[in-house]
Amino acid sequence: MTTSDVAQDAKKAPAKDPWELPDVSGLVVGVLGGTGDQGRGLAYRLAKAGQQVIIGSRAAERAQAAAGELGLGIEGAGNAECARRSDIVIVAVPWDGHAKTLEGLREELAGKIVVDCVNPLGFDKKGAYALKPEEGSAAEQAAALLPDSRVTAAFHHLSAVLLQDPEIEAIDTDVMVLGEARADTDVVQALAGRIPGMRGVFAGRLRNAHQVESLVANLISVNRRYKAHAGLRVTDV
Repeated sequence: MTTSDVAQDAKKAPAKDPWELPDVSGLVVGVLGGTGDQGRGLAYRLAKAGQQVIIGSRAAERAQAAAGELGLGIEGAGNAECARRSDIVIVAVPWDGHAKTLEGLREELAGKIVVDCVNPLGFDKKGAYALKPEEGSAAEQAAALLPDSRVTAAFHHLSAVLLQDPEIEAIDTDVMVLGEARADTDVVQALAGRIPGMRGVFAGRLRNAHQVESLVANLISVNRRYKAHAGLRVTDV
């Protein structure tokens, strides 16, 4: 079953409980930038939850090496092959390579749910601060570069340290999910919910992605002050 099948089923369904989400267990998840800390952590957690995962990198051999280190049946491939073979693709590349990576994968990502989790940040002697792309956010830049893809935004506020720690069974956090089509955000919420302790929460359209991406700068300050790996919880939902 592809993401299109899952989304079409969701569109046909009558109004339902907002926490009634589609079954995404059969989807292949690609992680572009899967050799970086956040990408590796997401790949590890999703594979551990039973998802089929492919790590992508500019160099296929680097992806294959990272996949071999992680185990759990994770595969490694070049970015283009990763995008082609995956049903849903998480973008976890560094901000300075974001636009160039996506521009080169427009054809391979056409028709697919693309989950952008990139946080445009700058750093100086005062610490981390948010950058604002010309398009408004990293997710909106992705949507502009990938007009034939179904771009969403999620997984911004996760600690790479916690994601990669095999001693930690559950990740105690909510994932804010943004996108233009509710059927697509439902799929991403369901994917987040595959990871023990994690919950996907719908947080609006892509025009609201900038403040979600920017909040990471505040979390970095929290973590430095309290020597923690802070996440987020949305209360009363």
